[in-house]
Amino acid sequence: MKTVTRLWKGELALADAFWNWAVFGGLIVNLSSSAAFLFLIMADRPVAAAIAGYAFSVPYNIAVAVGVWRSAARYDGERRWADLARIVTVAGMILLSVT
Repeated sequence: MKTVTRLWKGELALADAFWNWAVFGGLIVNLSSSAAFLFLIMADRPVAAAIAGYAFSVPYNIAVAVGVWRSAARYDGERRWADLARIVTVAGMILLSVT
């Protein structure tokens, strides 16, 4: 839980926040929730499907987007990498949250 708090505060290195949490973690969380959604829809359980599809992935996506945004603000390297990480993360998390 301490690492999640550090992510939220932007205390993780930008590379860690982006690659481990946004890219790899985002794929795992969003693919899992999408699979659960599809399974429950096929089982004719639309309410459970909506909960499984959005109750876990949307809060995760918001937390990760905030964490990457804040980590980018503390990044000491070239600004273009911080800006690119922000753009890719926010766009990706919005796309994954609404589809």
